Amino acid sequence: MSRLMSYPSRAAVYLLILVSLVSVGHAQKKSKQSAKVVPPGRAVMWEPVKASTLNMFDGPGGSEMKPDLSSIKFIKEEKKGHNKKFRISDGSGRTWIAKLGREAQPETAATRLLYGLGYKTEITYLVPTLTIPGKGTFKNVRLEARPDHVKRVGEWKWTSNPFVGTKELQGLKMMMVFLTNWDVLDLQNEILHTDGENQYIVSDLGSTFGKLGNNNLPVIYRFGRKVGNPRAYARTKFVKEVERGQVKLAYKGKNRKLFKSFSVADARWLLEQLNHLSDDQIRDAFRAANYSPADIEAYTNAVRRKIDELERAVGSSLALK
Repeated sequence: MSRLMSYPSRAAVYLLILVSLVSVGHAQKKSKQSAKVVPPGRAVMWEPVKASTLNMFDGPGGSEMKPDLSSIKFIKEEKKGHNKKFRISDGSGRTWIAKLGREAQPETAATRLLYGLGYKTEITYLVPTLTIPGKGTFKNVRLEARPDHVKRVGEWKWTSNPFVGTKELQGLKMMMVFLTNWDVLDLQNEILHTDGENQYIVSDLGSTFGKLGNNNLPVIYRFGRKVGNPRAYARTKFVKEVERGQVKLAYKGKNRKLFKSFSVADARWLLEQLNHLSDDQIRDAFRAANYSPADIEAYTNAVRRKIDELERAVGSSLALK
Protein backbone atom coordinates (compact mmCIF):
# COMPACT_ATOMS: atom_id res chain seq x y z
CA MET A 1 0.00 0.00 0.00
CA SER A 2 1.39 3.40 -0.90
CA ARG A 3 2.24 5.99 1.71
CA LEU A 4 -0.58 8.22 0.48
CA MET A 5 -3.14 5.54 1.26
CA SER A 6 -2.25 5.78 4.96
CA TYR A 7 -3.98 9.16 5.12
CA PRO A 8 -7.70 9.91 4.67
CA SER A 9 -8.56 10.17 0.98
CA ARG A 10 -9.16 13.59 -0.50
CA ALA A 11 -12.82 12.73 -1.06
CA ALA A 12 -13.19 11.69 2.57
CA VAL A 13 -11.61 14.94 3.75
CA TYR A 14 -13.96 16.98 1.51
CA LEU A 15 -16.92 15.02 2.87
CA LEU A 16 -15.84 15.71 6.45
CA ILE A 17 -15.46 19.42 5.69
CA LEU A 18 -18.94 19.50 4.15
CA VAL A 19 -20.45 17.70 7.15
CA SER A 20 -18.63 20.09 9.48
CA LEU A 21 -19.92 23.17 7.67
CA VAL A 22 -23.48 21.84 7.72
CA SER A 23 -23.17 21.07 11.44
CA VAL A 24 -21.82 24.55 12.19
CA GLY A 25 -24.64 26.15 10.22
CA HIS A 26 -27.20 24.04 12.05
CA ALA A 27 -25.63 24.89 15.41
CA GLN A 28 -25.66 28.62 14.61
CA LYS A 29 -29.31 28.42 13.58
CA LYS A 30 -30.21 26.61 16.80
CA SER A 31 -28.15 29.15 18.76
CA LYS A 32 -30.18 32.05 17.35
CA GLN A 33 -33.43 30.22 17.96
CA SER A 34 -32.52 29.52 21.60
CA ALA A 35 -31.80 33.16 22.47
CA LYS A 36 -34.17 34.38 25.19
CA VAL A 37 -34.49 37.42 27.40
CA VAL A 38 -32.61 36.89 30.66
CA PRO A 39 -34.88 37.83 33.57
CA PRO A 40 -33.62 40.15 36.32
CA GLY A 41 -31.45 38.41 38.87
CA ARG A 42 -27.96 38.12 40.28
CA ALA A 43 -25.58 36.52 37.78
CA VAL A 44 -23.74 33.59 39.36
CA MET A 45 -21.24 31.14 37.87
CA TRP A 46 -19.15 30.20 40.89
CA GLU A 47 -19.37 30.69 44.64
CA PRO A 48 -16.88 29.78 47.36
CA VAL A 49 -17.71 26.50 49.07
CA LYS A 50 -16.33 24.57 51.99
CA ALA A 51 -15.27 21.59 49.93
CA SER A 52 -14.67 19.30 52.90
CA THR A 53 -18.39 19.39 53.72
CA LEU A 54 -19.59 18.52 50.21
CA ASN A 55 -21.07 15.12 49.42
CA MET A 56 -19.50 14.37 46.05
CA PHE A 57 -21.43 11.14 45.65
CA ASP A 58 -24.89 12.72 45.83
CA GLY A 59 -23.74 15.92 44.16
CA PRO A 60 -25.57 19.26 43.98
CA GLY A 61 -29.00 17.67 44.41
CA GLY A 62 -28.05 15.90 47.62
CA SER A 63 -29.83 12.81 48.88
CA GLU A 64 -33.17 14.65 49.01
CA MET A 65 -33.33 15.07 45.22
CA LYS A 66 -32.52 11.47 44.33
CA PRO A 67 -35.01 10.10 41.83
CA ASP A 68 -37.75 7.80 43.09
CA LEU A 69 -37.51 4.79 40.79
CA SER A 70 -40.56 3.04 42.20
CA SER A 71 -42.67 4.29 39.30
CA ILE A 72 -41.39 5.65 35.99
CA LYS A 73 -43.60 7.27 33.35
CA PHE A 74 -42.55 8.11 29.81
CA ILE A 75 -43.47 11.66 28.77
CA LYS A 76 -41.77 12.20 25.39
CA GLU A 77 -38.55 11.79 23.46
CA GLU A 78 -36.18 14.75 23.55
CA LYS A 79 -34.85 15.64 20.10
CA LYS A 80 -32.06 18.04 21.09
CA GLY A 81 -28.49 16.73 20.80
CA HIS A 82 -26.90 13.60 19.35
CA ASN A 83 -27.63 11.20 22.21
CA LYS A 84 -30.93 9.43 22.79
CA LYS A 85 -32.88 11.20 25.53
CA PHE A 86 -36.31 10.74 27.08
CA ARG A 87 -38.33 13.03 29.32
CA ILE A 88 -39.75 10.99 32.18
CA SER A 89 -41.34 11.42 35.60
CA ASP A 90 -40.51 9.40 38.71
CA GLY A 91 -42.55 8.07 41.61
CA SER A 92 -42.52 11.43 43.39
CA GLY A 93 -43.75 13.27 40.30
CA ARG A 94 -40.41 14.94 39.56
CA THR A 95 -39.44 15.39 35.91
CA TRP A 96 -36.11 14.16 34.55
CA ILE A 97 -34.23 13.99 31.25
CA ALA A 98 -32.88 10.46 30.87
CA LYS A 99 -29.72 10.39 28.74
CA LEU A 100 -28.55 7.09 27.28
CA GLY A 101 -25.24 6.05 25.80
CA ARG A 102 -21.54 6.52 26.38
CA GLU A 103 -21.76 10.13 27.66
CA ALA A 104 -23.93 9.35 30.69
CA GLN A 105 -21.14 8.23 33.04
CA PRO A 106 -18.48 10.86 32.24
CA GLU A 107 -21.08 13.63 32.40
CA THR A 108 -22.15 12.56 35.89
CA ALA A 109 -18.55 12.56 37.13
CA ALA A 110 -17.75 15.90 35.45
CA THR A 111 -20.78 17.51 37.09
CA ARG A 112 -19.58 16.29 40.48
CA LEU A 113 -16.07 17.70 40.06
CA LEU A 114 -17.29 21.15 38.99
CA TYR A 115 -19.74 21.14 41.89
CA GLY A 116 -16.86 20.34 44.23
CA LEU A 117 -14.99 23.43 43.02
CA GLY A 118 -17.94 25.74 43.62
CA TYR A 119 -19.35 25.98 40.10
CA LYS A 120 -23.09 25.97 39.49
CA THR A 121 -24.15 22.79 37.68
CA GLU A 122 -27.10 20.70 36.64
CA ILE A 123 -28.57 18.27 39.19
CA THR A 124 -27.70 14.80 37.88
CA TYR A 125 -27.72 11.19 39.05
CA LEU A 126 -26.53 8.01 37.36
CA VAL A 127 -28.99 5.10 37.47
CA PRO A 128 -27.28 1.73 36.81
CA THR A 129 -30.46 0.17 35.35
CA LEU A 130 -33.65 1.94 34.32
CA THR A 131 -36.80 0.60 32.70
CA ILE A 132 -38.81 3.21 30.77
CA PRO A 133 -42.28 1.90 29.93
CA GLY A 134 -42.72 1.40 26.21
CA LYS A 135 -39.04 2.13 25.51
CA GLY A 136 -37.03 -0.63 27.17
CA THR A 137 -34.51 -1.30 29.91
CA PHE A 138 -31.23 0.58 29.77
CA LYS A 139 -27.89 0.47 31.57
CA ASN A 140 -26.10 3.49 33.07
CA VAL A 141 -28.67 6.20 32.47
CA ARG A 142 -27.97 9.78 33.45
CA LEU A 143 -30.99 11.54 34.96
CA GLU A 144 -30.93 15.34 34.84
CA ALA A 145 -33.50 17.19 36.94
CA ARG A 146 -36.11 19.56 35.57
CA PRO A 147 -37.43 21.19 38.77
CA ASP A 148 -40.62 23.25 38.44
CA HIS A 149 -39.07 26.29 40.13
CA VAL A 150 -36.10 26.48 37.72
CA LYS A 151 -36.57 28.30 34.42
CA ARG A 152 -34.20 27.46 31.59
CA VAL A 153 -33.55 30.87 30.03
CA GLY A 154 -31.29 29.91 27.12
CA GLU A 155 -27.61 29.69 26.24
CA TRP A 156 -24.77 32.00 27.19
CA LYS A 157 -21.66 32.68 25.12
CA TRP A 158 -18.11 31.93 26.19
CA THR A 159 -16.83 35.21 24.75
CA SER A 160 -19.69 37.47 25.89
CA ASN A 161 -21.08 37.08 29.41
CA PRO A 162 -21.02 38.88 32.78
CA PHE A 163 -17.86 37.03 33.86
CA VAL A 164 -15.43 37.93 31.08
CA GLY A 165 -12.05 38.71 32.63
CA THR A 166 -12.83 36.99 35.94
CA LYS A 167 -10.91 34.16 37.51
CA GLU A 168 -14.04 31.99 37.72
CA LEU A 169 -14.57 32.10 33.96
CA GLN A 170 -10.88 31.50 33.30
CA GLY A 171 -10.99 28.61 35.76
CA LEU A 172 -14.04 27.12 34.03
CA LYS A 173 -12.31 27.29 30.66
CA MET A 174 -9.23 25.62 32.11
CA MET A 175 -11.45 22.91 33.57
CA MET A 176 -12.80 22.12 30.10
CA VAL A 177 -9.24 21.14 29.15
CA PHE A 178 -8.69 19.40 32.49
CA LEU A 179 -11.77 17.27 31.76
CA THR A 180 -10.72 16.79 28.08
CA ASN A 181 -14.04 18.22 26.93
CA TRP A 182 -13.84 18.30 23.12
CA ASP A 183 -17.36 19.64 22.58
CA VAL A 184 -17.07 23.16 23.99
CA LEU A 185 -19.78 25.17 22.23
CA ASP A 186 -22.07 28.02 23.26
CA LEU A 187 -25.10 25.82 22.65
CA GLN A 188 -23.90 23.47 25.42
CA ASN A 189 -24.23 26.31 27.95
CA GLU A 190 -27.40 27.23 29.82
CA ILE A 191 -28.69 29.98 32.09
CA LEU A 192 -30.87 28.68 34.90
CA HIS A 193 -33.12 31.22 36.61
CA THR A 194 -34.01 30.25 40.17
CA ASP A 195 -34.58 32.07 43.46
CA GLY A 196 -33.60 35.44 42.03
CA GLU A 197 -30.37 34.11 40.51
CA ASN A 198 -29.27 33.57 36.93
CA GLN A 199 -26.90 30.63 37.13
CA TYR A 200 -24.44 30.32 34.24
CA ILE A 201 -23.64 26.65 33.78
CA VAL A 202 -22.14 24.23 31.27
CA SER A 203 -25.13 21.98 30.76
CA ASP A 204 -23.65 19.29 28.51
CA LEU A 205 -20.47 17.71 29.90
CA GLY A 206 -20.76 14.35 28.18
CA SER A 207 -17.69 14.63 25.91
CA THR A 208 -15.25 14.34 28.80
CA PHE A 209 -12.82 12.01 30.59
CA GLY A 210 -11.31 10.55 27.43
CA LYS A 211 -9.00 12.40 25.07
CA LEU A 212 -8.97 15.28 22.64
CA GLY A 213 -8.28 14.80 18.94
CA ASN A 214 -4.88 14.02 17.49
CA ASN A 215 -4.12 17.42 15.96
CA ASN A 216 -5.33 20.95 15.24
CA LEU A 217 -6.05 20.55 11.54
CA PRO A 218 -9.48 21.76 10.36
CA VAL A 219 -12.07 18.98 10.63
CA ILE A 220 -9.32 16.34 11.04
CA TYR A 221 -9.07 17.28 14.73
CA ARG A 222 -12.08 15.01 15.18
CA PHE A 223 -9.96 11.89 14.69
CA GLY A 224 -8.85 10.15 17.87
CA ARG A 225 -11.34 11.72 20.25
CA LYS A 226 -12.68 9.58 23.07
CA VAL A 227 -15.11 9.94 25.97
CA GLY A 228 -15.34 7.99 29.20
CA ASN A 229 -12.08 6.11 28.68
CA PRO A 230 -9.91 6.02 31.83
CA ARG A 231 -6.83 4.64 30.10
CA ALA A 232 -6.94 7.33 27.42
CA TYR A 233 -7.61 10.03 30.01
CA ALA A 234 -4.67 8.90 32.14
CA ARG A 235 -2.33 9.46 29.18
CA THR A 236 -3.50 13.02 28.47
CA LYS A 237 -1.54 16.12 29.39
CA PHE A 238 -3.08 19.22 30.95
CA VAL A 239 -0.38 21.91 30.86
CA LYS A 240 1.79 22.28 27.77
CA GLU A 241 4.22 24.88 29.11
CA VAL A 242 4.61 28.13 31.02
CA GLU A 243 6.12 30.99 29.07
CA ARG A 244 6.51 34.64 30.06
CA GLY A 245 3.99 34.36 32.85
CA GLN A 246 1.39 32.65 30.67
CA VAL A 247 0.16 29.10 31.20
CA LYS A 248 -0.34 27.29 27.90
CA LEU A 249 -2.69 24.33 28.01
CA ALA A 250 -2.36 21.09 26.06
CA TYR A 251 -5.51 21.62 24.01
CA LYS A 252 -6.24 20.32 20.53
CA GLY A 253 -9.47 20.86 18.64
CA LYS A 254 -12.04 23.51 17.78
CA ASN A 255 -12.43 26.89 19.47
CA ARG A 256 -8.73 26.99 20.35
CA LYS A 257 -8.87 30.76 20.93
CA LEU A 258 -10.89 30.10 24.09
CA PHE A 259 -8.00 28.22 25.64
CA LYS A 260 -5.28 30.85 25.34
CA SER A 261 -4.13 33.71 27.59
CA PHE A 262 -4.27 32.10 31.02
CA SER A 263 -2.19 33.97 33.53
CA VAL A 264 -0.26 32.28 36.30
CA ALA A 265 -2.69 33.98 38.71
CA ASP A 266 -5.61 32.32 36.89
CA ALA A 267 -3.95 28.93 37.17
CA ARG A 268 -3.11 29.41 40.85
CA TRP A 269 -6.72 30.33 41.59
CA LEU A 270 -7.92 27.11 39.96
CA LEU A 271 -5.23 25.11 41.73
CA GLU A 272 -6.44 26.45 45.07
CA GLN A 273 -9.96 25.20 44.37
CA LEU A 274 -8.75 21.79 43.17
CA ASN A 275 -6.53 21.33 46.20
CA HIS A 276 -9.57 21.57 48.46
CA LEU A 277 -10.77 18.19 47.19
CA SER A 278 -9.62 15.03 48.92
CA ASP A 279 -8.83 11.81 47.07
CA ASP A 280 -11.92 10.23 48.65
CA GLN A 281 -14.11 13.01 47.29
CA ILE A 282 -12.61 12.56 43.83
CA ARG A 283 -13.30 8.83 44.09
CA ASP A 284 -16.89 9.57 45.04
CA ALA A 285 -17.34 11.64 41.87
CA PHE A 286 -16.54 8.56 39.77
CA ARG A 287 -18.33 6.19 42.11
CA ALA A 288 -21.46 8.28 41.56
CA ALA A 289 -21.03 7.59 37.83
CA ASN A 290 -21.11 3.81 38.46
CA TYR A 291 -17.59 3.13 37.22
CA SER A 292 -15.90 -0.11 38.21
CA PRO A 293 -13.50 -0.06 41.21
CA ALA A 294 -10.53 -0.32 38.85
CA ASP A 295 -11.76 2.57 36.70
CA ILE A 296 -12.50 4.67 39.78
CA GLU A 297 -8.89 4.28 40.92
CA ALA A 298 -7.55 4.98 37.43
CA TYR A 299 -9.58 8.16 37.14
CA THR A 300 -8.78 9.31 40.67
CA ASN A 301 -5.05 8.86 40.10
CA ALA A 302 -5.26 10.66 36.75
CA VAL A 303 -7.12 13.62 38.26
CA ARG A 304 -4.57 13.86 41.06
CA ARG A 305 -1.70 13.77 38.56
CA LYS A 306 -3.27 16.65 36.62
CA ILE A 307 -3.60 18.67 39.81
CA ASP A 308 0.08 17.95 40.57
CA GLU A 309 0.95 18.90 36.99
CA LEU A 310 -0.72 22.29 37.45
CA GLU A 311 1.02 22.80 40.77
CA ARG A 312 4.43 22.13 39.25
CA ALA A 313 3.69 24.52 36.38
CA VAL A 314 2.66 27.50 38.50
CA GLY A 315 5.52 26.90 40.91
CA SER A 316 8.17 26.77 38.19
CA SER A 317 10.82 29.44 37.78
CA LEU A 318 9.20 30.52 34.50
CA ALA A 319 5.93 31.16 36.32
CA LEU A 320 7.67 33.65 38.59
CA LYS A 321 8.91 35.83 35.71
